[in-house]
Amino acid sequence: MTCSINYAPRLRAQGLRVTPQRNAILHVLHHSGGHLSPTQVYERARQEFPSLTEPTVYRTLEDLAEKKLLLAAHVGNGKIVYELAETQHHHLICHKCGNTVEVDHAPLELLYHQFESSTGYKLDSSHVTFFGLCPDCQS
Repeated sequence: MTCSINYAPRLRAQGLRVTPQRNAILHVLHHSGGHLSPTQVYERARQEFPSLTEPTVYRTLEDLAEKKLLLAAHVGNGKIVYELAETQHHHLICHKCGNTVEVDHAPLELLYHQFESSTGYKLDSSHVTFFGLCPDCQS
């Protein structure tokens, strides 16, 4: 789990201790290549850290997302997935087949600023999930 050591300065900068549980979770997400549900994170992290409990994984994922080290994405039906917060992006999800595409944040930047200006809100979440039909399912 050497890759998780790279996250130690970021954890400490957010006032968090570097723990074996956090290291295991960050290691799993670093190597996931995408988004994982809390259950998937738990199942994979437990292979490296057998004493890890599922409630600890849920709590740790929430804590790391609150500290902006992870991105929590709502993907419909009350489901949430997590990934490392390395790039600011959004998702397009096909509600028929579940295909997911990442979309860069840059085109939405102006819209976010307009929302803040017109409402007085300070947006603290920068993730949007759009649902529709992918090109294959439109046929």
